[in-house]
Amino acid sequence: MNPEELLHIIKSRRSVMPTQYSEESISAEELNKILESANWAPNHKRTEPWRFKVIEGDAKTRFAEFMVKIHLENTPIEAQSERKKAAVIEKCLLSDKVVLICMKTSHLLPEWEELAATSMAVQNMWLMCTSMGIGSYWSSPGAISRMKEFVELEENENCYGIFYMGRLKGELHESSRNPIENKVQFIR
Repeated sequence: MNPEELLHIIKSRRSVMPTQYSEESISAEELNKILESANWAPNHKRTEPWRFKVIEGDAKTRFAEFMVKIHLENTPIEAQSERKKAAVIEKCLLSDKVVLICMKTSHLLPEWEELAATSMAVQNMWLMCTSMGIGSYWSSPGAISRMKEFVELEENENCYGIFYMGRLKGELHESSRNPIENKVQFIR
């Protein structure tokens, strides 16, 4: 791969919502490649803090029920709606795979460094998904603080997000960024 191809993948990465996913499955081989890409994220002192819990099949329905329960518990009655409840369920069920983004703190270095490493692991997954025509996005709803109620987490392990994935059913929209020159200062 040449640098231009890599830059194209980086520039093509998008947050792709489950309503943009097709019903075509992500194969076990593809999922393994996505997870393997995460495993090669840089990390200080080789702590490899990232942990992933893959939710698929019938477990997606249980996860959707859990997410609705937490949503209803955290939303004032006057702000609750069937539309929002359906949207929470839809996110889970339209996704082929739902991955809980977790991190196990080693206490060998500042926690922010391990969170940065975990974030880089997710970026690797996101870029691999993009290269494979798989849509994905990282969501951080309030329910992540209660994920121990849904899945067993190890000691010193916490959930920091949910990574929804599904095969794309259409084209991605164009995006833009402000010029990098506006964000860089050279000190000579």
